[in-house]
Amino acid sequence: MHTSISEILKEKSLKPSRRSLPCLAQSQTHPINLNHFLSVPLSPDPKPDVEDLSQSISTSCSLLPPQTTEDVKDTYVEETEVSTNETRADPTFLLQKPISRAKLGTRTDSLQEKNRSDSSGLFFRDGKKRIDYILVYKKSSPQVEKRCTFEKNLRAEGLMLEKEPSMTNNDIMFVKIHAPWDTLCKYAEQMNIRMPFRRIYYLSSYLFLVVCQQIKGWLPKNPMKLDKEALPDLEETDCYTAPFSRARMHHFTINNRETFFSNSTRSRIVHHVLQRTKYEDGKSKMGINRLLGNNTYEAAFPPHEGGYKSRHPIKTHGAQNHRHLLYERWARWGIWYKYQPLDLIRRYFGEKIGLYFAWLGWYTGMLIPAALVGVFVFLYGLFTMDSSQVSKEICEANSTIMCPMCEETCEPWTLSDSCVYAKVTRLFDNGGTVFFAIFMAIWATVFLEFWKRRRAELTYDWDLIDWEEEEEELRPQFEAKYSRLERVNPISGKPEPFQPFSDKLSRLLVSVSGIFFMISLVLTAVFAVVVFRLIAMEKFASFNWNFVKKNWQFATSGTGVCINFMIIMSLNVVYEKVAYLLTNLEHPRTESEWENSFALKMFLFQFVNLNSSTFYIAFFLGRFAGRPGKYNKLFNRWRLEECHPSGCLIDLCLQMGVIMFFKQIWNNFMELGYPLLQNWWSRRKMKKGGGGGGQNVENKSQLPQWDKDWNLQPMNAHGLVDEYLEMVLQFGFTTIFVAAFPLAPLLALLNNIIEIRLDAYKFVTQWRRPMPARATDIGIWHGILEGIGVLAVITNAFVIAITSDYIPRFVYAFKYGPCVDKGHHHADECLRGYMNSSLSVFDMWDLKNSSKDRYCRYRDYRAPPWSSAPYEFTLQFWHVLAARLAFIIVFEHLVFGIKSFIAYLIPDMPKDLCDRMRREKYLMQEMMYEAELEHLQKERKKNGKRYHHEWP
Repeated sequence: MHTSISEILKEKSLKPSRRSLPCLAQSQTHPINLNHFLSVPLSPDPKPDVEDLSQSISTSCSLLPPQTTEDVKDTYVEETEVSTNETRADPTFLLQKPISRAKLGTRTDSLQEKNRSDSSGLFFRDGKKRIDYILVYKKSSPQVEKRCTFEKNLRAEGLMLEKEPSMTNNDIMFVKIHAPWDTLCKYAEQMNIRMPFRRIYYLSSYLFLVVCQQIKGWLPKNPMKLDKEALPDLEETDCYTAPFSRARMHHFTINNRETFFSNSTRSRIVHHVLQRTKYEDGKSKMGINRLLGNNTYEAAFPPHEGGYKSRHPIKTHGAQNHRHLLYERWARWGIWYKYQPLDLIRRYFGEKIGLYFAWLGWYTGMLIPAALVGVFVFLYGLFTMDSSQVSKEICEANSTIMCPMCEETCEPWTLSDSCVYAKVTRLFDNGGTVFFAIFMAIWATVFLEFWKRRRAELTYDWDLIDWEEEEEELRPQFEAKYSRLERVNPISGKPEPFQPFSDKLSRLLVSVSGIFFMISLVLTAVFAVVVFRLIAMEKFASFNWNFVKKNWQFATSGTGVCINFMIIMSLNVVYEKVAYLLTNLEHPRTESEWENSFALKMFLFQFVNLNSSTFYIAFFLGRFAGRPGKYNKLFNRWRLEECHPSGCLIDLCLQMGVIMFFKQIWNNFMELGYPLLQNWWSRRKMKKGGGGGGQNVENKSQLPQWDKDWNLQPMNAHGLVDEYLEMVLQFGFTTIFVAAFPLAPLLALLNNIIEIRLDAYKFVTQWRRPMPARATDIGIWHGILEGIGVLAVITNAFVIAITSDYIPRFVYAFKYGPCVDKGHHHADECLRGYMNSSLSVFDMWDLKNSSKDRYCRYRDYRAPPWSSAPYEFTLQFWHVLAARLAFIIVFEHLVFGIKSFIAYLIPDMPKDLCDRMRREKYLMQEMMYEAELEHLQKERKKNGKRYHHEWP
């Protein structure tokens, strides 16, 4: 399955390379406290023979488990590694700079002091071997045989292990893993990892860069940018990358083999080995994930690079490590207005997490113009609230009697009682609503198109252009389930497990059935909320307290949306477990397929759960209420709810505002508050001895790094699904019903500014370091965002046409208002008499009502009772309906046309980026030829052969 230690090195052809942003591992500007350690060149030693290497591997675990549980608890064998197991690099591959003997002595002393101070946290006991991964298990676990076999096989793969007991719990044991140089090189070649190639300098380019730097120095600094002094470890160097090859190691820039592979790359290589190492005989008995599932190990994680706080200020003493640098320049609240250090995030957490924060930052920045336009529309409604003709007519209608809201205990009420309701409606239902809806539809397209360009730049800078061509690894669960069925992979040409079509189809049908069942559960919950609103409407309309009775609309909508919010948050917990179960039932082939399937289910569940009640209020509330004397009733008991005379848009606005506000608060608490409480409780137990007989550690700084990381919270099992899901649902709220709530982009902007720092603080301080993973895009979420953009155009067209009163006012002004026969069309003048035109008349004496007022008004376009066809729809009703349908068609075609045209104008990849890629491909081929020529000439000169005027 794996390449053995004695396997003959095979030369691989290099693919066309790309430029890596900085040669990160080779940068000479490390944080101040790390300079001495990272810049010491190690003296090369000859590489040991294969036989000596195999003899140096030591195992201290017995394959036979102890006889009793007490023996297991009391058994602890300290494992050490023979120093000869540490391999050496060929001295010809190290590009060392000449340094003075005095400097070398100083740096060596500093290195030794650094090793002594860090050996308890980041290194083995010898202070030299860096810890690349941590495994945690309980000594009381009965899975001793599996664990010992697994660790024995890890050593056979070339990894070095060392065990340490926990200082806070005697039952916890840590297994520290170190990957030697040869092991890193072997798996870097197998995994096709791209590493820095030799640099190339051009005098013209150098002079151009110097001139540009001088010009930039004269310009005022952007306060949002992090200066180079804040991030000294990210200075760029002109460097290209190529797939690593041991046979052509002389092509790569290896100044120091300890830093050639970054910490995240080392952890990724070790994780690759952990995923493919067996713990029992059989094809499916492999992988750390299965060992975590059967409680052989409690946890597996790469260690943090030390603490995130320092006693000394970073400006004078520099950063202790990259975690400290991330905390000071990213996770602190005081720099909320600064750009994110995406390159440092990518280096520490991996490209996948780096792309998430890049997308989140891009989305937050694009929300700024949307929020400004939304605030402008809101202020327009605020300034015209009192001068609106519709609001004036409602507030002055003291003699207009409205029909009772219920048929038994309610009494008629005057239209002027809802004056406040009408003014508030004006804030969101005004002339700027249509413009803002069109603007947000175009904004969504521009956001996604420019994100494609930004993603292309990041994948180029982060050297991910060719990564998507690599074959993804199978999930261990998939291999275990279908290990008996194999077929040849058309890409790799190797046999691998496969899932029969019939099995896949049956599992997919079960999964789809589960999805529809959960969606039906959501609709049932919405129906229950609708019943509550009907009951609450009657109770509040006949309430004894006059304040509640007068504002029954606000009371009904407010209580309904609060109960709906509690139901939404309760069902989300159930949906997550169901989605996890259904996704595992499908047995996806790879991790990306599992993540995409789980993400799609979670989005469908939560999107329907979050927006179903909003769709009801927007498109069904008040549409089927009937009329006085012939109201439609639910179960022949509760009268259906009807809209306010000024429209239903304020109900929709209230629903969106309350849910969006409280959901963001709840999400922020669960993201940061809950981990803080859990970590506080862990520290409290740790001070008391942990309940496991451990030492009573008063000072947390006394703990080694692996103990500190173990007491942090692990990153959730779903990876970044929850983070993306929260933002995508917010994007839906911001775009789908934005015509009803123009302040949604502003709330989203404020939340995202907090969200970035919350997530940064959580990743740096509250979570264990996740395994650095690679990705070229945001996955299935991009398709979901495009789908939301299309849905937003349709829903906003229906909201403006059906939910708001924009179309009825438009029809009245141009067909029935006082400006029909006049040449000018002033908005307020043309709407005079609109409210009286939109209210129909009902004869209460037809119901044998003993009220002193015979006639009351209700919202509809129906004939009066004294006409030849009483209570039938008038011609104005059909004119309004036709105008609504026409507006929907015109709006959708217009906006979709503009969106398509903008998407066509904006290419997915900038032209200068395409030119740079072609240019650097050409330069890379030239550099490879020159490097090979130089190497062969040195070899011939070394052997005493002629090389002048001779083809190498």
